[in-house]
Amino acid sequence: MKRIASILIILSIALMGFADDVVFQANAPKQVVQGQPFQLTYTINQRAGNIEPPEFTGFDYLAGPYTSTSQSSTFVNGKFTSTYQQQYTYTLKAQKEGTFTLGPATIKVGSKQFTSNGVRLTVLPPDKDEPATTEGGNRGSQQPSQSAQATTGNGDIFLRTIVTKSRPYEQEALTLSYKLYVTGLDIRGFTEKTSIPDFTGFFKQDLDQQNIQFELEHYNNRNYQVATIYQTLLYPQHSGDIVIPSASFEAIILMPNTRRRSFFDDAYIQATKTLQAPSVTIHVNALPTGKPAGYSGGVGRFTLNASISDTTIATNDAVTLKVEIKGAGNLKLLKTPAIDWPEGFEAYDPKVNNNFKTTASGISGSKTIEYLAIARNSGTYTLPALTFAYFDTESGQYRTLRTQDYTIRVKKGAGDAASPAAVNDYTAPRQEDIKELGSDIRYIYTGELRTPRTDSSFDTFWASPRGLCLLYLLPTIIAAAIFILMLKRIRENADMTRVRYRRANKVAQKRLKQARQLMQQDRKEAFYEEIEHAAFSYLSDRLSIPTADLNKDNIADILRRKGCPENDITEVLDLLSNAEFARYAPSAGHEMNTLYDRTAELINRLENQKL
Repeated sequence: MKRIASILIILSIALMGFADDVVFQANAPKQVVQGQPFQLTYTINQRAGNIEPPEFTGFDYLAGPYTSTSQSSTFVNGKFTSTYQQQYTYTLKAQKEGTFTLGPATIKVGSKQFTSNGVRLTVLPPDKDEPATTEGGNRGSQQPSQSAQATTGNGDIFLRTIVTKSRPYEQEALTLSYKLYVTGLDIRGFTEKTSIPDFTGFFKQDLDQQNIQFELEHYNNRNYQVATIYQTLLYPQHSGDIVIPSASFEAIILMPNTRRRSFFDDAYIQATKTLQAPSVTIHVNALPTGKPAGYSGGVGRFTLNASISDTTIATNDAVTLKVEIKGAGNLKLLKTPAIDWPEGFEAYDPKVNNNFKTTASGISGSKTIEYLAIARNSGTYTLPALTFAYFDTESGQYRTLRTQDYTIRVKKGAGDAASPAAVNDYTAPRQEDIKELGSDIRYIYTGELRTPRTDSSFDTFWASPRGLCLLYLLPTIIAAAIFILMLKRIRENADMTRVRYRRANKVAQKRLKQARQLMQQDRKEAFYEEIEHAAFSYLSDRLSIPTADLNKDNIADILRRKGCPENDITEVLDLLSNAEFARYAPSAGHEMNTLYDRTAELINRLENQKL
């Protein structure tokens, strides 16, 4: 009874702690189609009373709210965690196209009232009955390749090449995107048969495509699921017309099996289809003539700031001028501005620190330059202003930025002569100054060098003929041992099948560790992709099946030949199917924890078998 009472106390304390952390959130699709139902969901992480929804102005109320709850609790290593979720789902239908905002809802938890966020969504027009028309004469070039290996039925799929600027200036950034448009088809991914042009004539900066997300878009009288599958920043390096050739991608499409003859045949098959992204011509405008002094190749929008470490120093002290160029443009291609230090300063190479951020709109950030010099003579000096000129893409004109002039006063240091030497009245150093400068030199000892004598028996042995012989033989023995070990390692690595067999579990565990991190970050699509790769790569290495030949039939046949139990084979095939489906349908309600545990357990089970 005492143990039960203790557990109940712990549970009640933990639940009381969660009660203060109320999260009430609204979710809806970003785009919906006029006249088609969609769902608006409100989620709260505490037990709550009746919900008060907002006014659904511009929308037809069809049903709801449908209420669902879920709860889970764990007690691991003395730490209790509990999660609770309550959902209210409304089904609505938009009355007209446009952009709308649904206000927040309110709900009560105990005696307190909480308010959700509002949601903003775009209502697209419905598909028109007439066939899609050609836009600018390019629609035909955006159609799928005629060499596709599968018919698409009533579905449609094609690529578009989209550039943000068709008439940029030299060195002005433009973004090129290859966008996939699909309707009525199930896209499972892309093969490695991808052909991307070299973008000759451009400086290229690829953009990270971590997660490919589909959104609705109305194009040519139809609504498509659209995703950007490749995106890059381009900086034209010369004026004139630059042609970017077409690109090609091979898509994997899941289609009904029209040749299915029995219940045991697969209802769906995977087919491939080659898609062509049309070529595009960029008309690059030349920069205007009359480039100002101090022009360093900058194109964009920039600011200039400068600061100096000190304006009053002593001889042989260092002074640093720090210059920061901030803005957006071709920051990576900027030349470091030159600075003209006065005579009497010993200048060093500048230190450059770049802090850039690359997005689809271009490169932005800062370029910080530190100019360092050491004053060798006393006097008063003027450090002239540094100029930085660039081409402003918004105004279409050159702009010149300047720092201020700095007056630097250099005093005699402690080791210098008493009388100052001004720069304008500079004379040769005196004999006394030369003697003083040499005061820190340590002269070379020219006497006789002697080494202490030792009578150690250890030294006597190595000085004997036997010791000298061993000294000659020892390197040969060590080299022979290293050669034998290396030869053994080369023979082991030459057997690629054995190498892959040994590394299978190590590679799989590394991928599982990465998958666990993705699961903790709630990155579903990346998690399912990593789980699928972990399973397939492990089976490929463990069973010595080339990646190109890796499919469920080959895996099942080889496992049976190696004596794997039938229930394990069934588990392997079921896991691969679930992982593959979850990767392309991460919102279908799959449990990441369950899939992760099944994968890890199955790999450990196969590892203990002699396959």
